[in-house]
Amino acid sequence: MKIGIVCYPTFGGSGVVATELGKALAIEGHQVHFIAYSQPFRLNYFNENLFYHEVSVSNYPLFEYQPYESALASKLVDVVKYEKLDLLHVHYAIPHASAALMAKQILAKQGIDIPFITTLHGTDITLVGKDPSFEPVIKYSIEESDIVTAVSESLKKDTYDIFKTEKPIEVVPNFINMDEYTIICETHKCQKNHYAPNGEKILIHVSNFRAVKRVEDVLRVFDKVRKEIPAKLILVGDGPERGNIEKLCRELDTCKDIYSLGKIIDPKEILSIGDLFILPSETESFGLAALEAMAMKMPVISTNTGGLPEVNEHGITGYLSNVGEVEDMAKNAVQLLKNDELFAKLKANAFEKAMQFDIKNILPQYEILYNRVVKKKELVNK
Repeated sequence: MKIGIVCYPTFGGSGVVATELGKALAIEGHQVHFIAYSQPFRLNYFNENLFYHEVSVSNYPLFEYQPYESALASKLVDVVKYEKLDLLHVHYAIPHASAALMAKQILAKQGIDIPFITTLHGTDITLVGKDPSFEPVIKYSIEESDIVTAVSESLKKDTYDIFKTEKPIEVVPNFINMDEYTIICETHKCQKNHYAPNGEKILIHVSNFRAVKRVEDVLRVFDKVRKEIPAKLILVGDGPERGNIEKLCRELDTCKDIYSLGKIIDPKEILSIGDLFILPSETESFGLAALEAMAMKMPVISTNTGGLPEVNEHGITGYLSNVGEVEDMAKNAVQLLKNDELFAKLKANAFEKAMQFDIKNILPQYEILYNRVVKKKELVNK
């Protein structure tokens, strides 16, 4: 098949999943065309089945805000027509689903039928989608999609609750390629003793440092843990909360025990040296960062919000707490790190759970959906 994938090319989970999906499809022999305003950061290699089409927006003085949605729709029309795509798969509802719908309508006038699948990833529904200025467009785009998927049962429920749509939504979870999670550290900076020279336990947090990630709670949990157990904290990421985090670590006098590494394209090497992963988010539609940590045999201390309980099982792969319950998260972390037998058990369980989300198990689910919309198109066009 010839598949067009539309995604954000940045560090967010939706872009990571979309890019890794496209790469896996290309290996399977499908021709994959990425369409975005810049090359997806995980698209770090090419083969004969991978293509990238850049969406450019002209900088006219008339526009205070450049019309990316219109430029994207026009680019989709062009790529579909001249690359003879079989379908489009758009990740993140806004503006990708609405742009795909516009392109579909334009192409229909030219006698070209292009089905599109919309995958909902989280904040496009639970945060942006709640904005009244976007709600009618998002709802209509969802309802006009040929197929809609969500990355968790929790997000599926949220979509029904927020948009009151009757459109069937199929759950296809996020995934990772487990073959890539066998890391042998050869560089100095992924050696554990580089960060914990005296054998301290290493706690890790990875996110884009937005308020919804509650990174300040990570620092508060760490402060309580280090008073019980010698520990270090590694922060991976950056974002608008960076200043508040730095201020808090000074107030807590923990800065000397914290390594803030900034954005890292592929954090697997860093995850490979961690003991415990901390994810105290206010909401998570799935929890891809937690899954990546579990694949590196790290138990997870997280909140019980959104799709996280579908990934991190309480008492099995880690522990769940209510949002903001720093004391409980710290207590669970200390209990786990002090009990070697329990720690070893949860490490093994975390890895076993991560195996369920291997791309080998998830890719066929998407291929079934692709075949379904293509066959439907062929029947209609007969």
